[in-house]
Amino acid sequence: MSEEDVTPRRLPVPEVSLVVLVGVSGSGKSTFAARCFAPYETVSSDECRGLVANDPTDQDATGDAFDLLHHLVGLRLRRGLLTVVDATNVQPDARRQLVALARDHDVLPVAIVLDVPERLALARNRERPERDFGDHVVRRQRSQLRRGLGGLRREGFRTVHVLDEEQAGRDVVVREPLRNDLRDRTGPFDVVGDVHGCRAELETLLQTLGYRLVRDEQGRPVDAVPPSGRTAVFVGDLVDRGPDSAGVLRLVMGMHAAGHALCVSGNHEAKLVRALSRRQVTPSHGLAGTLSELEAEGPEFTEQVRAWCDRLVSHHLLDAGRLVVAHAGLKEAYHGRASGRVRAFALYGDTTGESDEYGLPVRLPWARDYRGRATVLYGHTPTAETEWVNGTLCLDTGCVFGGRLSALRYPERELVSVPAEREHYAPVRPLAPEAPPERDPDQLSLSDVLVEGQGSGVRTRFLGRISVREANARAALEVVSRFALHPRWLPWLPPTMSPVATSALPDHLEHPAEAFSHYAGEGVTHLLCEEKHMGSRAVVLVCADADAARRRFGDPDGRTGAVWTRTGRSFFDPTTTGELLGRVRAAVGAAGLWEELGTDWLLLDAELLPWSAKARGLLRDQYAAVGAAARAAFPPALAGLQAAAGRGADVGALLARTSARAARATAFTAAYRRYCWEVDGLDGVQLAPFQVLASEGAAHHERDHGWHLALADRLVASDPTLFRTTGRVEVHTDDPASVEAATRWWEELTAAGGEGMVVKPYAGLVRTGRSLVQPGLKVRGREYLRLVYGPDHTDPATMERLRHRTLQHKRSLALREHALGLEALCRLTEGEPLWRVHEAVFAVLALESEPVDPRL
Repeated sequence: MSEEDVTPRRLPVPEVSLVVLVGVSGSGKSTFAARCFAPYETVSSDECRGLVANDPTDQDATGDAFDLLHHLVGLRLRRGLLTVVDATNVQPDARRQLVALARDHDVLPVAIVLDVPERLALARNRERPERDFGDHVVRRQRSQLRRGLGGLRREGFRTVHVLDEEQAGRDVVVREPLRNDLRDRTGPFDVVGDVHGCRAELETLLQTLGYRLVRDEQGRPVDAVPPSGRTAVFVGDLVDRGPDSAGVLRLVMGMHAAGHALCVSGNHEAKLVRALSRRQVTPSHGLAGTLSELEAEGPEFTEQVRAWCDRLVSHHLLDAGRLVVAHAGLKEAYHGRASGRVRAFALYGDTTGESDEYGLPVRLPWARDYRGRATVLYGHTPTAETEWVNGTLCLDTGCVFGGRLSALRYPERELVSVPAEREHYAPVRPLAPEAPPERDPDQLSLSDVLVEGQGSGVRTRFLGRISVREANARAALEVVSRFALHPRWLPWLPPTMSPVATSALPDHLEHPAEAFSHYAGEGVTHLLCEEKHMGSRAVVLVCADADAARRRFGDPDGRTGAVWTRTGRSFFDPTTTGELLGRVRAAVGAAGLWEELGTDWLLLDAELLPWSAKARGLLRDQYAAVGAAARAAFPPALAGLQAAAGRGADVGALLARTSARAARATAFTAAYRRYCWEVDGLDGVQLAPFQVLASEGAAHHERDHGWHLALADRLVASDPTLFRTTGRVEVHTDDPASVEAATRWWEELTAAGGEGMVVKPYAGLVRTGRSLVQPGLKVRGREYLRLVYGPDHTDPATMERLRHRTLQHKRSLALREHALGLEALCRLTEGEPLWRVHEAVFAVLALESEPVDPRL
C-alpha cells in the first residue's frame, strides 16, 4: 500500500451545514460521527427511538422517532449550528426530507457515504445482540445504497464524500467557512453602489476616496490602491447600460485580484454569466451592449469575466458579523446562509411576482421591518437620495441615469458621492419615483416585540436578542394602553436591580462584603457606593422650552417634559408636573448644563422623596395595617401572659417570644414612618438625581459615575430645597482600608435608618466578553429589610429560612432590562423613530411581568 493510500484525506464541510451520514446498519456511522464531530452535533435516529419509546431498537417507534429527529435538526439549523444526522438514510425519501429541511433553513446539505463491504456490516451486526433483524435487512439496505449513490448530487447535496472501510476510520472532517463568511475582515471599508459601466465616474469616486489608480501600457485602469488599511466593496451591477462595462470589469477584477476589493454579484452579473455560458437570455437592459464590448475584447478576457462573475457570492458577512453587503439587501434570517432562496433575495430583493406600471418588479419594503444588529448596505433600486432605514442603506444613486455614484465609508458612516458626467441611459422609471408610504413613527405594534419565525424579542447591541414572552407582552400592553404616559414621553424605563448575594454573617441577610467580592470576581476593583434613598424611582425628562419639546418629542400640547414611575405612569397631575419641571429647568439652566452638554433636553434618573408622596395607598393598606394590627393585638396578649406568669403559670418562654415579636412590630412601624412626611404640592418633595441618562445626540452610559454625580451636585447647589444630595464612597477592592471604610459607612447609614446603598462599577458600563457586568447591586440594611420581609425578619429562624432565597433569575432579569434600557437610549439619541425606541422600552415593561420574588 502506497503512502498516498494511508494519508488521511481532508473532507471539507461548511461550518453551517446539514451533514447526512449514509450507510447500511453496521457501516460504522456512529463511530465515525463520534470521532469527527462534537457530541451534541449529532442527532441519532436510534437515540430518538430511545427517547420516544425507551428502546433504541423499537422499529414500531420509527415514525415518532423521525418526527423528533427532524424537529431537533430544524431547531439546530435555525440557530445556525452544524448538525449531523446519524441514520441509515439509504432510502431516497429519507434523504429528500433532510435536503428539504436544509433548504428550509438555508444551509448546504452534505452527504458522507460509508460504503463498506457487505460482509463487514453483517459481521458487525452479528456481534451486537440487540440487532437481530436478520442479514436480509442489511442486503436490502446495501442494494438501496448502491442504486442511489450516483444521484446524490441530483438530489440536492452540494458536497458528497464517499468513504470505504479504511477511509471511514482514517479521514478527517475539516470545517470550512462559507465563501460569503468574511467576518475576520474588519475593514475599514468603502462600499460602492451600482456602477453600471460608468468607468469614468468610478475612477473619480475612487480617487475622491483616496485610492491611487494603476494603469496598463494602454492607459487603462487595472487596479486602484486604497489608502492604508482600507478595502473597497462593490455591491454588484458593475455592468450594462453604461458606456464602458468592460473597463469597469477590468478595474474591479484587478482590484479584487490584488486584494484591494471585494465584490458581490448583482442581478446583471448573474444574467451576464448565463449569456456567456450560452444559456437562453433576452439581451435587454443594456446586456447587448456589454456583450458587444466583450466580443471586441476577445475570447480570453471574456472567459476571465465569465469565470470571475460566476464565482461572485450573493452577499458578504464582514466585521465580525456587524456588516452585510448584498446587491438588493438581505433580511436578518439570511445573513451568513447559503441557498437558492438566499441568493434570489440578495440579487432581486423581496418581490411580489407582480409588475408595476413601468413593467418593473414590485418590491416589498423589507428594510422597514429589519431588526438585525448588522448594518446592511445594498443597491439595486436607484434612488435620488440615500436614507438610513433601520440600520440599512441603499447606495444606488442612479449614476447611469444621470444621478450620482455613491460610496459609504464604513464604519465612519460617511457618504461620498460624485455626479454623473451625463445621463448614459434613459431610466424606464423616473429616478425619484413617488415614495411608498412610510410607517408613521408614532405607529406602535405588538409585532415589533413578538417577531414571528425568529423567536420573540428585541435585538440589542449590548446583550444580543432578548426574548419577550407573549403573555408578558400582553400584560405590558394593558399597562401601556390604560395607565402609562404617551410613548413620546416615555423613552426609557428603569431596570430592576438585583440584591447582593446572601450574607454569610449570622445577623445579616445582606452585607457589603458580598458586593465587593462579586465585582472583584468579575475583575472590577474600582467601585462606587451610592446612598440608596428610600423614596420612589422617578425618571425626569425636561425640555428647555415648548419649542424643544415639539421639535424633539413631537408634543402638540405645549408640555415641556414628563416625570414618571417605574411602570411609566405620571407621578403627578399636569399642574404639579409643570411646576416640578419648571423648577428642574431653572436648576439645569443655573448649573449651566444646557450649554455644557449642547442640548435643549435632558433625561435624568432619580429618586423622588418622600416615599409617602407616591406610595400612600401601599403604606395605608399594607404597612400601616400591619402596624395597627400589632398595636391592637400585642398589648392585651402581653398583659394576659404577664398575669398568667404572676399566677405561677409556666408561660415564660411564650411571654419572651411574644415580647420579642411586639418589639419587632414596633420596630417595623418605626421603620416605615421614618420614610414618610407630609407634603403640600411640591412643598416637602425632594428629588435625588444620580444619573444623567441622555441629552441631544448622546447617551451617557459610557461616562463614569463620578461624572454623573458631579452634575447632580451642581443641580443640588442650584436648588437645594428641591434637589437632595446622594451620598457616595469610592472603594478599591484591592485596598483593605478602602473596603473597611465603605463597610463602616454603610453600617452608619443603615443604623441611622437609611435604606442602604447601591454598589456600582465606578466606570459605569462594563463588559466581560459578550456579556455585561451587573450595573449595580443593592445592599439593604436590617431595618429596611424588616419592611420587605415582615416584622419578624430578624428572628433567627426566619433569617435562616430566607438565606435560601434564589437570585439567579433576578440577576438575569436585571441584566436584560439594563441592556434594553441602554438600547432605548441609543435609539433615542441616534434619532430613530418612536416605534423603534418604544419597542425596547415596552420590552422592559414586559419583562417586569416575569415571575420573580418581588421582595428581591
